[in-house]
Parts: sequence; structure tokens; C-alpha cells
Amino acid sequence: MKIVPLFAFLAVITAMLSAPNLAENGENWPEYNGNGARNHYSPLAQINAENVSQLKVAWTYASGGADTIGHRTQMQCNPIIVDGILYGVSANTQVFALDAANGNPIWKSKVTETEGTTSRGVTYWREGEEKIIFFGAGKWLYAFDALRGKPITSFGQNGRINLKEGLERPGADEYVVANTPNVIFKNLLIVGVRVSESETALLGDIRAYDVRTGKKVWTFRTIPQMGELGADTWPANSRQNIGGANAWAGMAIDRERGIVYAPTGSAAFDFYGGNRKGDNLFANCLLALDANTGKRLWHYQLVRHDIWDRDPPAPPNLLTVMHNGPDGRPRKVDAVAQITKQGYIFVFDRVTGKPLFPIEDRKYSYDAVPGEFPAASQPIPVKPTYFARQRFVEQDLNSFVADRDSILGLIRKSRTGGPYIPIGKETTIFFPGTDGGGQWGGAAADPQGILYIPSKEIPVYTSLVIKSQETNGGFVTGAQLYKQNCAACHGTDRRGNHDGSYPSLVNINKRLTADALNKLIPKGRGMMPPFAHLSVAERQAIVDFVFQKESDKQVVSSKSGALPYQHTGYNRWYDRNGYPINQPPWGTLTATDLNTGERLWQVPLGEYPELTAKGIPITGTDNYGGPLVTASDLLFIAATRDERLRVFDKKTGKQLWQTQLPAAGYASPSTYSIAGKQYVVIACGGGKLKTKSGDKYVAFALP
Repeated sequence: MKIVPLFAFLAVITAMLSAPNLAENGENWPEYNGNGARNHYSPLAQINAENVSQLKVAWTYASGGADTIGHRTQMQCNPIIVDGILYGVSANTQVFALDAANGNPIWKSKVTETEGTTSRGVTYWREGEEKIIFFGAGKWLYAFDALRGKPITSFGQNGRINLKEGLERPGADEYVVANTPNVIFKNLLIVGVRVSESETALLGDIRAYDVRTGKKVWTFRTIPQMGELGADTWPANSRQNIGGANAWAGMAIDRERGIVYAPTGSAAFDFYGGNRKGDNLFANCLLALDANTGKRLWHYQLVRHDIWDRDPPAPPNLLTVMHNGPDGRPRKVDAVAQITKQGYIFVFDRVTGKPLFPIEDRKYSYDAVPGEFPAASQPIPVKPTYFARQRFVEQDLNSFVADRDSILGLIRKSRTGGPYIPIGKETTIFFPGTDGGGQWGGAAADPQGILYIPSKEIPVYTSLVIKSQETNGGFVTGAQLYKQNCAACHGTDRRGNHDGSYPSLVNINKRLTADALNKLIPKGRGMMPPFAHLSVAERQAIVDFVFQKESDKQVVSSKSGALPYQHTGYNRWYDRNGYPINQPPWGTLTATDLNTGERLWQVPLGEYPELTAKGIPITGTDNYGGPLVTASDLLFIAATRDERLRVFDKKTGKQLWQTQLPAAGYASPSTYSIAGKQYVVIACGGGKLKTKSGDKYVAFALP
């Protein structure tokens, strides 16, 4: 733990104990994405269109832990700021506290159980003199004293609870993590988790814990028990046989009404559901739950029987809009809006769940692989206007794509051209891709009812192949184990994917030793889940195959699952020059008026400078992270692979200012005020899209 000088530490404590809660006037940024409404909005207005060009770096904090060799670490953290203290997460997943006026460290935790964790931030609770930071790392949810960074030993088991407890089912793996900050309601901590996306996934129940003791208070079963509402949309005993349907993306809270809004993920396995015939409630839903009890108030299923990984990617936004009432006159409606990977926006009355715009039930009748039973229809919102294009065909290739003839040949052999085409044995193209459209950074909303959405439009292709069933008397080779467990992400040729989201394992000996890889497999790292179900012999066989040693050595085979298919990877489609193959824009920022459902503007987000220099209009880039909107009509966003922070006029989409960051800011910025001075801070972690990893938090302010 790092300690500042005693006098500075005491000064910070005194300020915290005496300062009022100033969340309402914007001095604090006390929750993930700003507040319980998850609107990324601040009423601060000191930085405005006239002076934004004068922004300078106010302070920089090196959080530590960046992978500067393999560039695999990330920082997706949206830091919170409460009474002059900033809380964030380092590149190697340690939670820390800083003096938010100058970036000086106050404390830093020592947490090592970080398997498969890329943290998006922390959760803060206080009552009187009690102030607690909650933080998920690996399977553990920790509670720290917010002032001193010491574990709250009365919480759970000596300061932490094991999130795996209660989610187990026969044959499930070990992977679970709460890497998105949780929701506080009164003295409850409402928790959603990330689980694996394979057929061995744990259950995805939503749970609430007492903030002081860690005792579980209620559970909402996202895969119902037999006899419960929704159980008839699954085969019998599905809680014993199927996992997922988890609230991984984060939740919003209406504290006045005591309602928590939870988007839920797909049931696992993501791309084949022959073992889960039916619509599969409450997977792929927007759930409205009583925050006191966990009782379902209403739900809407956004995708039925998901076999496309089309779960909602971000927390919903709670906002107020003007819509016609029963008498035909405009009235204020408290609404909840959910963006999707497909580029849709679903908008509902926050209390009743009634859609505020028409939603059509459209029938689809594409062929599926034997054993699959796709839903006959899917809900498609007529309005609001889509924020991403909805199809990709050969005419949509960009004019400067490399390898045009070979790419055209592949497209013509593929299944493409519309939504909800089941993956087949031939290549199937997703557009937008499997991770958006909308992504985990989410949307911002302002008090006028306008939604601001970063998005991307890059095709992704995959297919289903029959699992390798050949074994020799119960034995399996390293090559077979690699294909079953690793090839979906790292490729059958071990070359990863084009954008670097899943790294190449060719020449891995330049980054890792065989022993280090062997230790990494059961623990996971970053977005890689742990493979704890593999035996020691199986792990060694995979390592030998990856390092090109004894790839045909046979070991005793453990159970590889009952499903007949596996997919061939999340293949984002780039040409040999590293550019997406489709017509730009590849990344966008869109403003949509949820009072009318109409798009106000859309601009490219991000740039390839070398293409702009050739006279090609700005293309936008792949992006991860959300926006920040302020009362001075400014919109701040990083998110792009060109490692820049940009400011736009929220009314027009005109870019007003930009600056280069030390590493890409694949995170959402926060803003706050100390002694009348407004700051904007962003975590610069990089590490995705073949960009370098970093460890710095950078704060900007006016001189």
C-alpha cells in the first residue's frame, strides 16, 4: 500500500468527513457512468465551446502494471470521484485512491486474484461515517475502507465474498467475475456477473448482498426453476444443464421508485441452442426488478432464443422524454432506453414496461444446422432510427479494399444480407459485428431526452463445425485440445484475428515461457477466461502444441461437452492492409432524439491519418468506451484506436477539439469539480486493436 505524507492524508480525511454530498451539482462523479441513471451526464459547464481549446493536462497518474511487451493489459475503468478523492483501477487490476486535485496517491490495494479480469471500475457506498469501496477481481468481490484502503473484515469472509457460491451447476466451469461496477440501493449491493460463454458456463443469477455483512439478501433466477414463470420457455431442468443469461453489462437504478433495470446476456453456448429449445426467458431481456426484494416487475425480451451473441451490451439509460398521452397531448414520460449490438434502440415506459415506439414482430425462416430450432420471429423496433447500418453484401465493399477478388469470392459463398441468419457450416456474416454496433461503453443522455451513442460497423464472420469426436481409446492430442478450447479466439492457425483482440500465438515464445503459459491457462487474464476444467496433462498438451512440440502426443481425455458444434471464431473482417473491408464509416457517433425517435446527426468517430492524407474522407475506427456529456453542450469521448480524446458540439456533432493520449482511452471519461475548477479524466490503458498498453490516468482542466 502506498501512503502519502501524514499531514496530506489527514487533510484529505478531514475534507471527506466535513464535505456534504455534492453529487447533485456535479462536483462529484460518484457512480459508474456518473449516476444511477447511467447517463454519462454532468451539470458542470465551466469548460465550454469558447474555452475548450485551452484545455491542458492538469495531472497524470501512472497506475502501474501495464504489459509493455505483449501489450495485452487494458484499463476500461470509468473512475469515480467523491469529495475530492478519485477511485480507479490500475492496469494490473489494483484498486487505488488519489487526490483528485493533483493526482497524488493516497492508497493502493494488494489484490492478486485477478483471473480473467478487466475491471470497469468500483462501487461506492456511504452512510454517516462509514464509507466503503466495492471491487470485483477474479471470483471475489472485495470491500475496502474508502479512506484507508484496508479490507472491511466484517464483510463476507475477512473482507470478500466468493461470487461462484450459488451459481454452480453440474459440469460447470469456474469462471465468474463482477468486472462491471454494481448497483447500490439503500444498504443493498446488487450484483451481476460475467461468466464464460461456453456450454460449461455457470448460472447467471442476479443477487443482492448486505453492504455491511456480505450476506445474500435476494436472488433473481435468470434461468427459472421448474414451475416458475418462464420455465416453459426452456427444456426441463435447464438450471442443471445450461448456464449464462447473466447481467454482465451493468444495471441502472431508479432509487425513487426502488426499481433496478438489468439487461441480461445470452444463454451459453452463444452460437448453438439445440439443447435449449424455446425462447429462453430471461436471457436477452431488459428486466425491471423490485430493488428491495428482487421480484420481477416487468420484462421485455430483446432477442428470442439467441444463437448470435446478440445480448444487450451496456447498461440502459434512464431519462425523461415527451410523448403523447391517452388524450393525444404531449406529456412527460420517465423512460428507460436500451441500446443493442444490432444498432437498435428499445424505449419503454420505466414503470409499466410499455414500448414508447412501435415494435414489429418480424418472421424469419432461414435454414439452421441439424438440431437447431431458431425462433420463428424477432422484435424489431420501427423507431427510434437505427444508429448502425443493418446489412452487408458484396456491393458494400469499400472502394480501396485490398484482395478484392478473393474477398468477393468469400462473400458470395457466405450467408449474409440480413439479421438473424443462423450460423451454418458455411460462413455466416454478422453486420454489425458480434460486439456492435453498440458496445459496453454505452450511451450518454441529456435532460432534453437526446441519446448520444458511439458505435462501430465492421463485419464479422464465423461458422459452425462439428466437434472433433475422434479419440483413441479415450485419448486426445494437444492439437485436438487446442481446436476444442482455443481455436475459436486464437484461430486454427494460431494467428489470432486481424484487429488484435485475440492475439497471435505464433512465436509466443518471444512473449511467454512454456511454464508461464501453463500457469496462465487455468487462471485466465484480461478477457481470457480461465480453463480450470482442463487436467494438468491436457494443459501441458496444449502448451506443447502451441510451442510446436509433441503436438501429436496423446493424453487421457476429460469430457469436452455434449454439444455437437463449435464455432470458428470472432473474425472481424479486415483486408491485408489492416482496414475493414466494408464501406466507411467504420466508427460513428450518433445523436438520436428519443422524444421523436429521429436521428439528429451522425459523424465518423476516429481516424486513420494515413488514409485521410490520401484524400479519403475520415473513416471512423473500431472503438470501445463511452461518451461524457455536460451542461455546456459538450460531448467528450476517447474510445478510438487512434489514441485521441475528442470534444464535439452535442447539438451539431461538430468536432471542437482533440488531443493525443499516451495510450488509447478504451474507457469512458469522468468529470468533476474541486474548488470551482472543472476536470475531465480518462484512463489510457490501450491494449486492444493492436495498440500499445498503458497505465496512465490523465486529467485535463483549463489553465
